[in-house]
Amino acid sequence: MKDVRIEKMAELLVNYSVTVQKGDKVKIRGEYAAAPLVKAVYAEVLKAGGHPIVFLEPEGLAEILYKYASDEQLKFIHEPEKIITDNYDVSIAIGATSNTKALSSVEPSRMVTRHQARTELMKTQMRRSADGQFRWVYTIFPTNAYAQDAEMSLSEYEDFVYKACLPDMEDPVGYWQRFSKRQQNIIDWLKGKKFVYIRGEETELTLSIEGRPFINCDGRYNMPDGEVFTSPVEDSVNGHVYFSYPAIEGGKEVTGVRLWFENGKVVKASAEKNEDYLLKMLDTDAGSRTLGEFAIGTSPNINRFTGEILFDEKINGSFHMALGAGYPESGSKNESAIHWDMICDLRNGGEIRVDGDLLHKNGRFVMDF
Repeated sequence: MKDVRIEKMAELLVNYSVTVQKGDKVKIRGEYAAAPLVKAVYAEVLKAGGHPIVFLEPEGLAEILYKYASDEQLKFIHEPEKIITDNYDVSIAIGATSNTKALSSVEPSRMVTRHQARTELMKTQMRRSADGQFRWVYTIFPTNAYAQDAEMSLSEYEDFVYKACLPDMEDPVGYWQRFSKRQQNIIDWLKGKKFVYIRGEETELTLSIEGRPFINCDGRYNMPDGEVFTSPVEDSVNGHVYFSYPAIEGGKEVTGVRLWFENGKVVKASAEKNEDYLLKMLDTDAGSRTLGEFAIGTSPNINRFTGEILFDEKINGSFHMALGAGYPESGSKNESAIHWDMICDLRNGGEIRVDGDLLHKNGRFVMDF
């Protein structure tokens, strides 16, 4: 039986998240398992007058690359990638892996080499996005692998995904527009503030947000969405943090991450599992030990850890920080080949204060936004 939620999702992505216009050049990328959503998105782009090109990837290409590629091949960037990054108007990417642990045994230094080679592509995408020249969105299509990581059946996980993306099936665009207004109230309160203090389990951090705008994440770049974020002043972060959830990057699950900051840099780091990978990623380049993002999760429909960062960084009652590259639109000056989000739960006694005023306590905003 055809799942009508797939068509609703495609309409939301094309007509709300990236608002495809007549004449837009649109890249659609997905794995084979995402074919039903890829086809629905393709149809919606055509209806909107765009020019779609589809890249449908078989499962396991990344695993093959890291197994057989030389360093020269890992560093190689194809001209079509550069052309699309430099010239296309829209990117719609859909994850649909059948094995989220496929890269677990890859040597970390090879991943670092690949990340470093793609630095310029990342910088170009971030710059064009900040300038309004490039619109992009990322989502996932439910698979058994994602469901297993979340400890759900596939049908349960499908319900979870679509409830997070389409809380109002009758008016999904209207829902995200209303959600955006609420978040704008939070951002308006934060405007002009200077100093953030965060306290939680094994966590006490201070950072400056002076002159750094917060960004309203309301479904324009991720679907689902639900966060407000900024880029801390690069040399301002001090203290220590314990990330209560696993930090997952490139198929590697790093658990029990603890970081110590001095004047914006990670000066000490440890992990209970895959510490070697953490340390190698921290040494990717000059910017990988500096924060590019500080964010507060706000989604009312995401309240549990699933092992998929697209959802987990929006957990209501959490905050997350990203090591590495920051977004120019939030004032970041930090450049890096990585952008690694790590999440901390604040629902058990945590708090966030801004310029001394209590903003967030036990995972909830203390004001009625």
